[in-house]
Amino acid sequence: MAYLGIDIGTSACKALVLGKDGNVLASYTSEYGLDQPQTGWTEQNPKVWIKGAKEAISGALSKIPNSNISALGLSGQMHGLTPIDKTGNVIRPAILWNDQRNSKEAAEIEALIGGTDKLLKLTNNRMLIGYTGGKILWMQKHEPNNFEKIHIVLNPKDYLRFVLTGEFATEVSDASGTGLFDVFRRTWSDGLLDKLSFDKSILPKAFESDIVTGQISDVAAKAFSLPRGIPVIGGGGDAVIQTLGSGVIKPGNLQTTIGTAGIVAAALKSPQENHLGRLQVFCNLAPDLWHVMGVSLNAGGALNWLRTILGSKQSFSELVETANKTDPGASGLLFLPYLNGERCPNPDPEARGTFWGLTTHHTSGHLVRSVMEGVVFSIYEISSLINAMGIETNLVKASGGGTRSELWRQMQADIFNCPVSTTKGASEGAAFGAALLSGVSQKNWDSIDEATNCCSELTRNMPLEKNRKTYSKAYEIYSELYDKMKPSFRRLSEITLSK
Repeated sequence: MAYLGIDIGTSACKALVLGKDGNVLASYTSEYGLDQPQTGWTEQNPKVWIKGAKEAISGALSKIPNSNISALGLSGQMHGLTPIDKTGNVIRPAILWNDQRNSKEAAEIEALIGGTDKLLKLTNNRMLIGYTGGKILWMQKHEPNNFEKIHIVLNPKDYLRFVLTGEFATEVSDASGTGLFDVFRRTWSDGLLDKLSFDKSILPKAFESDIVTGQISDVAAKAFSLPRGIPVIGGGGDAVIQTLGSGVIKPGNLQTTIGTAGIVAAALKSPQENHLGRLQVFCNLAPDLWHVMGVSLNAGGALNWLRTILGSKQSFSELVETANKTDPGASGLLFLPYLNGERCPNPDPEARGTFWGLTTHHTSGHLVRSVMEGVVFSIYEISSLINAMGIETNLVKASGGGTRSELWRQMQADIFNCPVSTTKGASEGAAFGAALLSGVSQKNWDSIDEATNCCSELTRNMPLEKNRKTYSKAYEIYSELYDKMKPSFRRLSEITLSK
């Protein structure tokens, strides 16, 4: 008996097979690219997801040919608009989560409903740039011929569900990220949808995350080399289901993710009000749980950027070692990691990346350390918004590619001033959480609480007092810089637009 988790990521599809004891039996990743037809636009042809899924499933199962798959769980990148016509064909390439084209439409939706405060009462979330709701409106305005063909709008993992089962469905965590979902009541927001110019019938039914939403069809069984009839559960959006993979389902623990972007997330026992809409409050994977998070657009991606502009041929581990040879605080050098604008803690597409305090004494090692520290300062600032909800931080569970760096883990312990741990399975990403959840659906574990017993601790970093004092002083300065520089960011943006 085993459980299959599939994650449709932005750059790859991962398939993972989990044994009934919670141990990873096999995994396989199939990489693919994305298209950027214009500045600020990101798209993918859903065919690459299906090809990637076939390769990943085949690759994983080939390692354990006698596995008995009992259920399949899905996860994937959130907010991606995948429009489907009446015949089940994709109308145009999917518009991805990090696409920036719909800023005007997102603002129009908030204005139409009467402003941010009124929208928060309906959904508990702002209509952020990149959310599916604004993309639907963009398509209606700019591609009316394509829009008229729409029968249903799906997120990426839900398109794979359709291909696997023939069923149109989503689940509450991914639906929350459309900006059209009533997170309080765990259903589509009629109060918002009744005021919009498109029919709410184009949205699929939203199930709880562990509910079976279909079975592997005859056609899919042949195409994906899977047994016919395997149940496919609701699953979860990647940013939400990754917290299950780290065992973060109780208030008091935070999950940090340092990947391309940076995420801070926690579980909630109730859908607390999202003051000013600076955070994202979504439905979690169980009917009595909710999820709060803040997403910085720039984390590991900032270090990759620095590596590129330095022309470094060093590996990331070698690059980080140059930072390790410098002292905490990078000799007074601070970095604002707003290379692509920012979503949280400062929702501002005009924000810019900034080195503050450069001198002739600073080396490339200082630059690297400053970028790494700036990323952690940014996610720590997000955590302060979560703490303002009354959620204490007793333990940080780190995930994402950044967990491979001992230095980045220690920085988090020193800056958050609490233990930072990594857990078994967290490095496997959302596919691990999807497989765990499919096991919950089949009663291998009685609850997601019991399933997290599989997430045993691998490493633990404790805060160092001497470092903590340095970081406390540096963060005090860091936290003042955005507000002071915001007017200058706006003026710089005007110069760029005028060219």
